[in-house]
Amino acid sequence: MGDTTEKNSKKITLKTVRDFTVQYAIYFVFIVLILIITIREPSFLSLNNFRNILSMSATRIIIAMGMGAVLITGGVDLSAGRMVGLAAVLSASLLQAADYSRRMYPNLPVLPLLAPILVAMVACGLFGLLNGFFISRLRVPAFIATLGTMVAVYGATSLYFDRPPYGAQPIGGLDRRFSTLGTGYIGFDGVYSIPYIVIIAAVITVITYILFNKTTYGKNIYAIGGNAEAARVSGVNVGRTLVIVYTVAGVLYGLGGSLEAARTGGATNNYGNGYELDAIAACVVGGVSNLGGIGTAPGIVIGVLIFSVINYGLTFINMSPYWQQIVKGAIIIAAVALDIRKYLTKR
Repeated sequence: MGDTTEKNSKKITLKTVRDFTVQYAIYFVFIVLILIITIREPSFLSLNNFRNILSMSATRIIIAMGMGAVLITGGVDLSAGRMVGLAAVLSASLLQAADYSRRMYPNLPVLPLLAPILVAMVACGLFGLLNGFFISRLRVPAFIATLGTMVAVYGATSLYFDRPPYGAQPIGGLDRRFSTLGTGYIGFDGVYSIPYIVIIAAVITVITYILFNKTTYGKNIYAIGGNAEAARVSGVNVGRTLVIVYTVAGVLYGLGGSLEAARTGGATNNYGNGYELDAIAACVVGGVSNLGGIGTAPGIVIGVLIFSVINYGLTFINMSPYWQQIVKGAIIIAAVALDIRKYLTKR
């Protein structure tokens, strides 16, 4: 009898180890990647590099928070990247310096800093509302609805961008207040400072965490992602919740796009191209299930940071951009494979 108990304990231990490994395998890969980069270039582990990675990640985190909620409901949003571009163009065009010779609006008075950003957020929120309406009321699959919106938003952005007096010229000469929002910091000059956009991203993350875990809205999106029909029978207004989810996602894309324009110092109609795929990949790597119903705000942050470290770290050691794409693709496939394995194990 003692031998049987010992064998059962051994089985339980092996199963626990296997489950733990599957659950956190992607993080083990991440740690190994950091070790490899550090061995190649020990100076990679510095506060300055850490701050640079956080700055690069800040706008991506905001965008991924919107995408994460959509994925948790079992949907997808292919229009995210083009909304980022729309927000970048709108906010940059309305926040050019008064003395810049190629202002899109030469006679526009100096606007309050937040006004153009809010305009961009509202514009993207309206497109998000349309997505939610098409998906929840007209029953258009999320993939098709957001694909159509993606094309339409890009067309609208290009029409706005290619207008007199200067035509399709990159929008530059940003107001110093706007540039400071994207590149400025709080604290001492140097490595001990905290960029403004990192603080904004942290606030958005905390708000998202509270919404996911402490509100009826959060419970509803998880319920819809787990089983939409069961959620509906339980009294969840699935249609209204989906409209809210896609609208809020659009607002976050608008904020992320505006801050990206401020961070990079300008915008074109091609801004945001591919950002939706980066956001989806970051969410999946961070533990958001591609099947819906599973995901956390901290996990999304980790997913974004993983890809930022890959981009920054592999560039830091002079790895070819083509090899970087191969590494990113392998991590995405591994993350999805592990996600499916976890789902099958639970079943």
